[in-house]
Amino acid sequence: MSAQESYNELTRICREVALIYSSYAVLSWDQHTYMPPAGISFRAEQLGMLSSTGHKKFTDPKVGDLLSNLEQSDLAKGDTPESANIRELRHAYDKQTKLPTELVEEITKTTSMAHEAWAKARKESDFSQFEPWLAKVINLMQQKADAYGFEGERYNALLDDYETGATVTDVENVFASLRDELVTLLQKIKDAPKQPDKSIVERPYDVKLQEIFGKSVALAMGFDFDSGRLDITTHPFCTGIGIGDTRILTRYNPNRLNDALFGTMHEAGHGLYEMGLPKDKYFGLPMSQSISLGIHESQSRMWENQVGRSKPFWEYFFPQAQRLFRDSLGSVTLDEFYGAINDVRPSYIRVEADEATYNLHILLRFEMERALLNGDLKPADVPGEWNSRFKKYFGIEVDKDSNGCLQDVHWSAGLVGYFPTYTLGNLYSAQFFNQADKELDDLEGQFRRGEYLGLREWLREKIHQHGQRYRANDLCKRITGSGLDHKPLVTYMNKKYGDIYGF
Repeated sequence: MSAQESYNELTRICREVALIYSSYAVLSWDQHTYMPPAGISFRAEQLGMLSSTGHKKFTDPKVGDLLSNLEQSDLAKGDTPESANIRELRHAYDKQTKLPTELVEEITKTTSMAHEAWAKARKESDFSQFEPWLAKVINLMQQKADAYGFEGERYNALLDDYETGATVTDVENVFASLRDELVTLLQKIKDAPKQPDKSIVERPYDVKLQEIFGKSVALAMGFDFDSGRLDITTHPFCTGIGIGDTRILTRYNPNRLNDALFGTMHEAGHGLYEMGLPKDKYFGLPMSQSISLGIHESQSRMWENQVGRSKPFWEYFFPQAQRLFRDSLGSVTLDEFYGAINDVRPSYIRVEADEATYNLHILLRFEMERALLNGDLKPADVPGEWNSRFKKYFGIEVDKDSNGCLQDVHWSAGLVGYFPTYTLGNLYSAQFFNQADKELDDLEGQFRRGEYLGLREWLREKIHQHGQRYRANDLCKRITGSGLDHKPLVTYMNKKYGDIYGF
């Protein structure tokens, strides 16, 4: 078999695997939206069957033989889509062949059931309902890490699933670089002579009107509703199901504008990345998939923060918001509203946190899940440990489990190792936005005119179209001239909050 024939056969197999997982994604999305609660046990069986089938097909020794043949060929050389596909498929194959199919299936079934238990426990603010499921999930994650193998600690094995090549040491260095800068910034904000009126965004906001407004913003960003849709769920997320099918989900608070608006912008940012990937050409191959969760989060956090919480953005959208929400915003000035949406103060919920305190939420979760994975923290002790650390970092007492250790969906889904990518995404977003601002003509002026497609197209050219052609830090160097750096984020936040708070 020639190298090209081997490559074609490998592509065929990968497309079949991708079709299986896209079917899995549809059923998972349905579980999070419209599935009747009584269907959970059967849905877990369906998802388990699909995950084990996909795993068996991808880990077939034939795939390994095809990769070995291709690695000796010219197709594996140079900076080409083919060489990137071969490289990344090898990385994935070597990891997946270490996992027993039975473990893959059990993880899927357990996390599917755990999600429903978490949703109910969160609704009733009762961690005891979720505790046995968390214990099962953590045990499975320990088995997964042990099957992969690791250097240092188990967390390194799972972190690689979301940020290829990253280690605990890398994450600790990121937080070490940020911590002192954040402490200094938060002290400046606390001592500032003027404070925004946060109550402006905590007034009644009709949910139907919030949905209309959120969709209009997503449309302006370039989200294509012919290829995607927006629905409601317990915890917002985005899923790229397949070619021409990207789903984003949000949640609405009738007494707070920020939650759904910025949640929708965040997930639409993820959605734009999924829509910009070259799936038509490379479906099933790494070139049609995102580089890492850190890069994925850079897209969502950029649209949510650098764009959505910027003053030029609201110079265009605030008059529209005033017309929709007359009772709550009719007498509010642009500056007052801009301050309110950027108010900085400790708060319980990560997805509602301001930019200055957000990374402290991530640090807490990073430390907690490391301790769980290493066996230093028992699932039964999670609420107490969470509340203690939260008081230390934020200075406030957690009033109930739903505002504390039950607020995030990640652990119920087995996404241990995911949380650090939010902070990596914040760092990448600042670097990428800086570069876009340099290369695009009058970016702020475009925002003031309601023009956002220029930024979307820049992101597609620089990031989306490349799929997994480059690893995250290499891509960052290609775009900005340097690797991951905390300084652009710190500079951006100091300037922004200096203007708002008057320091």
